Amino acid sequence: MALNDWLSNVQLLMRWLHVIAGITWIGHLYFFNFVNVPLQGSLDDATKKLVNPKLMPRALWWFRWGAMITLLAGLILFALTYMYTPGKGFGANSTFLDESGKLTARAIWISMGMLLGFIMWFNVWFIIWPSQKKLLSGKAGDKAAEIRKRAGFFSRINTFLSGPMLFGMLAPAHYGASNPATLLVAIVLGVIAIWWAIKTSAKVGTSV
Repeated sequence: MALNDWLSNVQLLMRWLHVIAGITWIGHLYFFNFVNVPLQGSLDDATKKLVNPKLMPRALWWFRWGAMITLLAGLILFALTYMYTPGKGFGANSTFLDESGKLTARAIWISMGMLLGFIMWFNVWFIIWPSQKKLLSGKAGDKAAEIRKRAGFFSRINTFLSGPMLFGMLAPAHYGASNPATLLVAIVLGVIAIWWAIKTSAKVGTSV
């Protein structure tokens, strides 16, 4: 039986949508960086011309729209969780600001996660996808190598940001403390985890 108050039901729906879209987005980000980059380096030009026109448009569709839905659902969820109080309306609630008007630990963590997530979304929609669209349409011309390098660079940036971003998203509900030291540790651990995955991606799965 569903809960009687609409807020809990809408929050659950938005949380589910945010998570499943995020899995789609970050899953494709990791596919591109951990699987596709090493693969592309091992393919000759003829094979790339055969495989990529069928693979990349589909993967990039799920990639960019996963990012968009993650952002939109996340913004709604943030507003309902941190910027709304039943019976009072919209405005920062006690989950976001404490009695003295300072950011709570939850607010600091989610703000870090949202900031990194927004940067990643921007990179997808305004740098990576436009670059890939030019490459796939054949409009890149003599600048194809430069455009490919630019798209790859920002995709790699997003990959490194994803570790700290996910930490920031999970910490509000599962970790009660927040200070400069814990934020720094979260960022360093996230970056190290991604760095290790990138370094080993070319080696893993090459044998059965």
